Amino acid sequence: MAESGGQSDEDLRKAASDSIRHGEEVRERVRELVLNALTSRRFDREAIRETVRTVTEGVSLGAEGSRAGGTRHAVAEAFRGMDQALAKSVEAGQEAIRRILDTGRDVSEHELQQALAGLQKVEEDFVATVSQVAETAGERVAPELREVVGKATRAGTDTGRQVVAAMTELTRTLAGTSLKVTLAGIEVAGEFGVRFAQIAGGVLSGMAAALDKSSADTKKNP
Repeated sequence: MAESGGQSDEDLRKAASDSIRHGEEVRERVRELVLNALTSRRFDREAIRETVRTVTEGVSLGAEGSRAGGTRHAVAEAFRGMDQALAKSVEAGQEAIRRILDTGRDVSEHELQQALAGLQKVEEDFVATVSQVAETAGERVAPELREVVGKATRAGTDTGRQVVAAMTELTRTLAGTSLKVTLAGIEVAGEFGVRFAQIAGGVLSGMAAALDKSSADTKKNP
């Protein structure tokens, strides 16, 4: 069972469920849960997918037991919270690649291919994982999960928009280097590259801490 800062998947699932039952600040609570989980796990596709799956399962359980009429809003807010957290993870990955390139040290083209291809897959993995959980969700929640997935597929997500921004900027940056990085035919099975994963995890941890501080300050000074 995966651990999240000493927190098991079961604990993470329960925390996500409780965030729905609490009924307030669902988006912020879920975003914080996902960010905290991602910062304590290796930064790779497997960890991202597992975190999304566990949190979505918790959301599903909590929404099944929520008051009538509140399910749709709660599920939509939870999805937005996950989306915001994953957009931050893509931003962290973008910054990690920038830092690797800025060091001036030799950079493995294969490692960059892994990192870029992995970032490109974050939105796809996110939507696919929520969709998979919808298939086994209860009858109250399954339609709501399918609805948010449908909207995300049609209108896109914050995560997807961040991926596009990251790819546009990094492609421009790489054009000024001697590296010949192409994503054609690249498939990444859970790996981003060791150096990239370490740097991206550190960047994301800093982002999560900054968001926590901002949230705490807002509550103190509304």
